[in-house]
Amino acid sequence: MSIEVRPAADFEDVKALVGPKSPDASVCWCLSYRIPSKVNNTMRGQERGAFVAKLLEDGPLGVLAYDGDVPVGWAAVAPRSDTTFARNRKIPHVDDLPVWSVWCIRVRPGHRGQGISHRLVEGAIEFARDGGAPVLEAYPLDNGSAKVDLTMAYAGLRATFEAAGFEHAADTTSVLSGHPRVLMRKDLRPRRTAKS
Repeated sequence: MSIEVRPAADFEDVKALVGPKSPDASVCWCLSYRIPSKVNNTMRGQERGAFVAKLLEDGPLGVLAYDGDVPVGWAAVAPRSDTTFARNRKIPHVDDLPVWSVWCIRVRPGHRGQGISHRLVEGAIEFARDGGAPVLEAYPLDNGSAKVDLTMAYAGLRATFEAAGFEHAADTTSVLSGHPRVLMRKDLRPRRTAKS
């Protein structure tokens, strides 16, 4: 299997990963952290997909992993200031840098356990770096060796981000599926070399 990670710019491919099986279902569409709760809670059924299509007119909403032409994984990535994490009281702000956030990792059933989540995190790093992010943050579950319900593992796992070079920056008061979430960061700024 050859996995390629690309910006999530195609509506049908985004829909394949985060859209509902039934067009009228009111599933997340990965909007929960992208837009204010009041707006998110008022949308029903096909309104949600139409909203995502409109957002895509302004550019990709993260990255998708492809096995050939088939989208098999998704990672939501955006500037933190453009998400509800900008005002989230449970997840602290470490400093005033214009950081970006990666907050949802999803791999299609049948493709899990093949390292795709790791590839998505790598793709999220490149996407944020290409967008000018000085730092990329994630808010994964700190589950240790405990099993995590796959539905609630969308935030990612601490070990996955550590493997990609993220470092623990702060604890949070956020808990998901019984596991604490931690704030992990990866510095994307070019390294300065000492003058000889």
